[in-house]
Amino acid sequence: MEDDNESSDTDASKSTSTSGGSSTMPNHIFNLVKSIVGAGVLSLPAGISNFGNAPSAIVPAAILIAFIGSLSAYGFSLIGRVCAYTGSNSYKEAWEKSVGAKSSIIPAASCTFKTVCATLAYSMILADTFRALFQTVGFPLSRTNTLLGVTSTLLLPLCLLKNLASLAPFSLLGIIGMLYTSLAMTVRYLQGAYLPGGKFFSQTPASLQPNFGSIGAKGALSPSSFILICMLSTAYMAHFNAPKFYTELKNNTLPRFNKVVTTSFGISIAFFVLMAGLGFCTFGSASSGLILNNYSNKDILMAFSRVAVAISIVFSYPLAFSGCRDGVLDLAGVPPEKRNNALLDKVTVTMLSFITFLALKVKDLSFVLSFGGATLGNALIYVYPAIMFRAAVKKMKAETTTTNNQDGEDNPSAIDNESKVSQMVATKSLKREVKFALANAGLGIAMGGIGARMALKSVLGG
Repeated sequence: MEDDNESSDTDASKSTSTSGGSSTMPNHIFNLVKSIVGAGVLSLPAGISNFGNAPSAIVPAAILIAFIGSLSAYGFSLIGRVCAYTGSNSYKEAWEKSVGAKSSIIPAASCTFKTVCATLAYSMILADTFRALFQTVGFPLSRTNTLLGVTSTLLLPLCLLKNLASLAPFSLLGIIGMLYTSLAMTVRYLQGAYLPGGKFFSQTPASLQPNFGSIGAKGALSPSSFILICMLSTAYMAHFNAPKFYTELKNNTLPRFNKVVTTSFGISIAFFVLMAGLGFCTFGSASSGLILNNYSNKDILMAFSRVAVAISIVFSYPLAFSGCRDGVLDLAGVPPEKRNNALLDKVTVTMLSFITFLALKVKDLSFVLSFGGATLGNALIYVYPAIMFRAAVKKMKAETTTTNNQDGEDNPSAIDNESKVSQMVATKSLKREVKFALANAGLGIAMGGIGARMALKSVLGG
């Protein structure tokens, strides 16, 4: 990523702009890592098990995790740069000012339906996690009763809240829960507690017990590896918040923003490799779509992990659901002034009921994450950023020998927002990068097509 941006970002380093928000780089890096590292990481071992069943499969998996993470970071950076060029503060505004307002429904609809997939995944995780917790304390409830109970007593009251500011501090529990889970998984792997003869081997259902074979690194050459690739598109998804991260960064020059992006995604890549490796090397081809399901309900160490993950998702759920609900209302053309409490309550109950119904019928979390990543995830990460970047550069002035050195990277905040793009210069390096960005978009479309096909094949057979 840095190699492709280096030449076009040269003049940006000269910028002395002090615009932007008040968030420092360390705070921004922490918040971006917190946004990236979520429950999706718990499905990555299952992604590896789709193409391999020997421990050596983790080698190409780690390479894929790093490769997709780097491409995702580049797409995130592109969105921030488009916001800098156009003076935009949101994904929709960036699209409108670069591509055009008439087609802005395309990214808006994609973001909305992607949040539907996110809330569906949350409901599925909560159903499995709370069911396991109830079994741990001696209440063997069915998955259906568990999800209906959690939805009616916890999720519905929280989603009906009109002010979600009080829930923001609980988002910190997400990263704490993931760190604890990684520690607990490390302990159990090093102990060999789930291997034959281990403390919890006999307490684990046969279908979830460790299972290893001879298909290792070479398995990555199989089309089934695209399931992991598309799951990663979901796992790395934070791109609709890229404009917010750019505008709220203190002294938001592009080099500072890109440093936040590369550092945050680098940390996330390392964490994803760790979690995917621990889960897969412990259970192999038996890795569940939610790796926590593989661990015994009598394993107290992992029970605390389930508690941490459950609490995190419960308080994150209304934040994701709110974006989903607002997106649906936007697509329906309901103006903000007509969104009274009565309407919001009706929409909340209807949408939450629909999502819960889907969660009861769809039980394969890895399918939801891989199919969602193959379609909407790839569009938001690879395709839309490239389209916006190309459109923004196309609006810049052509480079001439008499033109001032005001290229697309030179202190964008110094120019009026409405005219800044037309006042910038489309340098040769920017034009070359447009080709690179479009090549990434083409790669994303190809990966998405194959990944969607393999995800459907995994559940439909054939």
